Amino acid sequence: MILRAAKKGHLPSQIGALLRDTHGVPLVHGVTGGKILRMLKARGLAPEVPEDLYFLIKKAVAIRMHLDRNRTDVDAKFRLILVESRVHRLIRYYRRT
Repeated sequence: MILRAAKKGHLPSQIGALLRDTHGVPLVHGVTGGKILRMLKARGLAPEVPEDLYFLIKKAVAIRMHLDRNRTDVDAKFRLILVESRVHRLIRYYRRT
């Protein structure tokens, strides 16, 4: 079930939510003895970019698109700086590990 969902393109967190909501599996680790991402890595199905980094980059792109339309939005400029800072910190973390 986990591998089928991964082959369809679901992310590990989406697979966990799917198992929890539709199949009544509260914790995958309790049933399988391992974590979803580790199972996917073992079979070569893990996403190339970590999920947290992927969603932060997606958020930064959305803010940039907003700023293209609304150049005077000072709060969005500030939030973009914060999000990009988080992206750079995460990249530094993943390079070290």
